[in-house]
Amino acid sequence: MAESMGGDTWKAHVSMALAQLFYGGYTVITKVALNVGVNHLVFCFYRNFLAFFILAPLAFFIERRTRPPITKKLLMSFFFLGLTGIFGNQLLFLIGLSYTNPTYAAAAQPAIPVFTFLLTVMMGIERVNLLRYEGLAKVGGTLICVSGAMLMVLYRGPALIGDKEMDHVLQIKRGARGQPEPSGWLISGLLNLGFDHFQLGVMSLIANCCCMTAFLAIQAPLLKKYPANLSVTAYSFFFGVVLTLIVSLFMVNESTNWILKQSEILAVVYAHPRGIFNRCRSIYSYLGIL
Repeated sequence: MAESMGGDTWKAHVSMALAQLFYGGYTVITKVALNVGVNHLVFCFYRNFLAFFILAPLAFFIERRTRPPITKKLLMSFFFLGLTGIFGNQLLFLIGLSYTNPTYAAAAQPAIPVFTFLLTVMMGIERVNLLRYEGLAKVGGTLICVSGAMLMVLYRGPALIGDKEMDHVLQIKRGARGQPEPSGWLISGLLNLGFDHFQLGVMSLIANCCCMTAFLAIQAPLLKKYPANLSVTAYSFFFGVVLTLIVSLFMVNESTNWILKQSEILAVVYAHPRGIFNRCRSIYSYLGIL
C-alpha cells in the first residue's frame, strides 16, 4: 500500500512538472499564433478536437472494465466540466493573451489556487481551521504566492526598452486580428465604458482563472463518484469540442479562418499535450495524492 502510494505521488509530481514545462512554452508559441491572426474559436476547436481524438480511445480501452455506468447526473457534470475547464477557460485565456503578453498571462495563473481555495471552502469540500498552524500556513502561503503575480498583472511600470506607445498600438492591432466578430463587438462595448485593451486582457485572464476554479471544484467530488481519470478528461474534452463547434458555426463567418498557417498548426499541436497534462495534474491533486 505504501509503495503504491509512493508511486502515485512520484507520478503526480512528474505530471505537475511536465505541465508547467509545457505551459511555459505554450504561452509563447500561442502568442506567436495570435499575432499571425488565428481565430480564437478555431484555435480552441482544433486543439480540443486533437486532444479528444487522442484521449477517447485511450480511455475506452484502458478503463473499459473499471469505468462506472453513465447517468444523466454524471453527463451534466461532464458538460459543466467542458463548459468551464475546456471551452470558457481556453477562450478567455486566448482573449487575455491577445491583449497582454505571455509573461502577464502566465503570471495571472497563480490566482487559480486562491479562487479554488475560497470556492472549495464555501462549498464545504475543504475545511480550514484558523486556530491551527496548518490552517494559518495554508491561508498565508496562498496569499503570499499570489500577491507578486497579481502586482505584476495589475501594475504596468515605465517601459525600459522600446517605445511604449508603439508597442501598445501594435499589441492592439495584433490582438484584434484574432477576434471573431461578436467578440470584437463585445470588446468595443467595454472600451466605450472606459476600459483600455490591457485592462480587458487582465479581466479576461481573471475570468479564465475563475473558470478553471469552477472546473476544479466540480471535478473534486465527481472523481469520487466516477473514479475513471482518463474517461473524465475525455468527456470534458468531448463537451468542450461540441460547445466550441456550435459557437464557431455562428461566430466564425470566414471559411478561410479554418485554414491554419504553419505557426498556427505548431501552436495547436503543442497545445494539446499541455492541456492533457494540465488536466492529469488536477486529477492527481484532487485525488488527495498531493
